[in-house]
Amino acid sequence: MSSALYVGTVRHERRTPRRNAFRYGLYYIYVDLDELADLDRAMRLFAYNHGGFMSFWDRDHGPRDGSPLRPWVDDLLARAGVDVAGGKVFLLAFPRVLGFRFYPVALWYCFDADGLPRAILAEVCNTFGEHHNYLLHAHGHALDWKQRPEVIKVFHVSPFIEMDGRYEFHFTPPADKLAVSIHDYIKGELLLVAGVSLRAREITDRSILATVFRYGPMSPRAWILIRWQALRIVAKRIRYIPRPAPPNEETSL
Repeated sequence: MSSALYVGTVRHERRTPRRNAFRYGLYYIYVDLDELADLDRAMRLFAYNHGGFMSFWDRDHGPRDGSPLRPWVDDLLARAGVDVAGGKVFLLAFPRVLGFRFYPVALWYCFDADGLPRAILAEVCNTFGEHHNYLLHAHGHALDWKQRPEVIKVFHVSPFIEMDGRYEFHFTPPADKLAVSIHDYIKGELLLVAGVSLRAREITDRSILATVFRYGPMSPRAWILIRWQALRIVAKRIRYIPRPAPPNEETSL
């Protein structure tokens, strides 16, 4: 199996107009879309498209209609001129634990047949139940892990951050260690840095049980911690930003 658990920490630092920072432990699953059925058969504590202790559902991602995810992402990549025929696509996301579903961001790592990274899809959700995708790619060329892809912010995530901004992404290759950071620039000024630093573990019934026992169900934990930080921000009298209408397109290509 090339799928894995990734366990580590998330760090988050808001720099203006008043500092707010935190650091928490967390975990993700990193699943090869072609291995999901095999993972379901190989383990008792992992389920694919049905209830279980830890589970992954197609309907939680992509088109969100329960249809297979690989054809959907392949079509999306083709629309952007990215070819990964014969390659692998992995999804780094919070799993469901005991049925709970919530995640701020999931990342799709898209490799070609030679194992070269061709695109990363950032699937972003907000606490209002809305979502948007940012496709990061090099217009058909392989991605350089040293590059810092940028996108214009078009989707409202935090009610305490303005829309007039851009994201700058930093990635390391997914291996024994994996790191991701997102720099949020508002009106040209770096307002926020958020990132995860993770280590890979083999995904087994034993590792699943040990990880959930240590950190708890990840989705409700994240949901609660996000709201706790919102209360801290309110206490610091940072201005509330009303929610604008979502973008017309579901994916920024």
